[in-house]
Amino acid sequence: MGKGKLQKFAEMETFENVFQYPFSVIEQQPFEMTGRWHEDFFKNQNPIVLELGCGKGEYTVELARLYPDRNFIGVDIKGARMWTGAKMALEEGLKNVAFLRTNIEIIDRFFGKNEVSEIWLTFSDPQMKNPRKRLSSTFFLERYRRFLTDGGTIHLKTDSNFLYTYTNFMVQANRLPVQLATADLYHDESLDDATRQILSIRTYYEQMWIDRGLNIKYLKFLLPREGELQEPDVEIELDDYRSYHRPKRSSKDKAK
Repeated sequence: MGKGKLQKFAEMETFENVFQYPFSVIEQQPFEMTGRWHEDFFKNQNPIVLELGCGKGEYTVELARLYPDRNFIGVDIKGARMWTGAKMALEEGLKNVAFLRTNIEIIDRFFGKNEVSEIWLTFSDPQMKNPRKRLSSTFFLERYRRFLTDGGTIHLKTDSNFLYTYTNFMVQANRLPVQLATADLYHDESLDDATRQILSIRTYYEQMWIDRGLNIKYLKFLLPREGELQEPDVEIELDDYRSYHRPKRSSKDKAK
């Protein structure tokens, strides 16, 4: 690990808005704030919104600036990246922001029933080879149900046509209520004012995709607690690119 990363990890240990509980830690040390984020950290009853796979935390911080009457928690396992957003929030005195460094596979261990009202999945890895690793898969939706309010909101914002198409099929297969679906977020003239507000938020990586000529897709749907979830049985054309101008991940053309 580089010296810069070590310094960031050491500094994050002193940040009051960062909680570090990767799988190896929580197996030995239970998270005592589960079900008590409102009382013990935010000190208010405003709705809690998660950003899963928050990377540098820029989007989490921007959402917190835009919506001061909501609480935001960025979640990722990459601590050196998360340092950027956590430090920014502290320097600006944003009290409605926290960061949780953990494995998203165990996200349900950190929140109690009905504790979270919304989830953002922003530019998640499409995981074209492994459906169980997709953050919009039924594998993860079942975990979200354990702490999301009944009928809570899921936001998917992505450059990946594969992930957007897959999630649409998953939503259709399970008859989940869709509030908005657009394959070209920044050129859709039918958007309401609330959705247009989020257009002011563009992270470094999002701008990178836009500069490469990729359309940004957005899907907003509700997740009722009841009902058995089923994975869609359909083959989807793979993305023909990956980050940093590297070639496509697989020689295959389609995957389920």
